[in-house]
Amino acid sequence: MPAEDTVPDISEDRIIDREKVRRATQALPTQRVLNGLAETFKVLSNPGRLKIIHALSRDELCVCDLAVLLGSTDSAVSHQLRILRSMRLVKYRREGKLAYYSLDDQHVRRLFEAGLEHTIE
Repeated sequence: MPAEDTVPDISEDRIIDREKVRRATQALPTQRVLNGLAETFKVLSNPGRLKIIHALSRDELCVCDLAVLLGSTDSAVSHQLRILRSMRLVKYRREGKLAYYSLDDQHVRRLFEAGLEHTIE
């Protein structure tokens, strides 16, 4: 985090409200966190993955049921699930030979619902 009295390296004549700039600077997440958030949004920019997230926001589903829902192959859905899993957006549990997927946590559900609500409005 920047020191309390620092502001970005901006010419003094360009700053209108130094205190607001200082507070905004202090509140900025680290570059690592911003990069992670950008990667999360990048992964969620795929409509097929969003369909998976939507389906899993309602119930836990196995790969084969997700494939039917998406009109896709088990292999293609598994690939998308691997990407979602690598970003900790979904998790799975095994039951015999089947893998059942669900959202990783409530943050994912809220993120998806907020984006959906914003888009619909």
